[in-house]
Amino acid sequence: MTGESLIPAEAEATVGTVAATATGEVHRREWQRWAAAVGDHNPLWFDPDYARSHGYADIVCPPLFLQCAALGVSTLSGLREDGTSGAATGNLAFPAAPKRMAGGESTTFHLPAYHRDEITMVRTTASIVEKNGRSGRFVLVTWHTTYTNQRLDLVAEATSSMIARP
Repeated sequence: MTGESLIPAEAEATVGTVAATATGEVHRREWQRWAAAVGDHNPLWFDPDYARSHGYADIVCPPLFLQCAALGVSTLSGLREDGTSGAATGNLAFPAAPKRMAGGESTTFHLPAYHRDEITMVRTTASIVEKNGRSGRFVLVTWHTTYTNQRLDLVAEATSSMIARP
């Protein structure tokens, strides 16, 4: 890489540390509203008989709702210019690379979450690296996130990334 690094020392020092933690309870009514709003009408989220016939104790929470349940919903005034709250990313600052975009996410689901399960999210900064792409230099930040229930069972884990550009 040429020129000054896009990664400030303060950001680099966060690698290996917890960027964010949050806990929330999953509620049937909330996840059903969320699922309907995103057009996901899977009967596992809505129909107890269907869920039981597929080996579940009851209807289950859509796995992609876990982050929403743990973090809640930000107010519009709480959002940054890039549309994120920063709460889930440890408010990392990259003054030389202020433009941000999602880099991707991969999630593995281990156990279902049921009505009134308490979900704890722990997000750790896995890596922060500077790269050179077709359109120039950028920073790639990667996090590892675990979701556990009140019994400390691993419900899901995710690897997600963000790109910061000058």
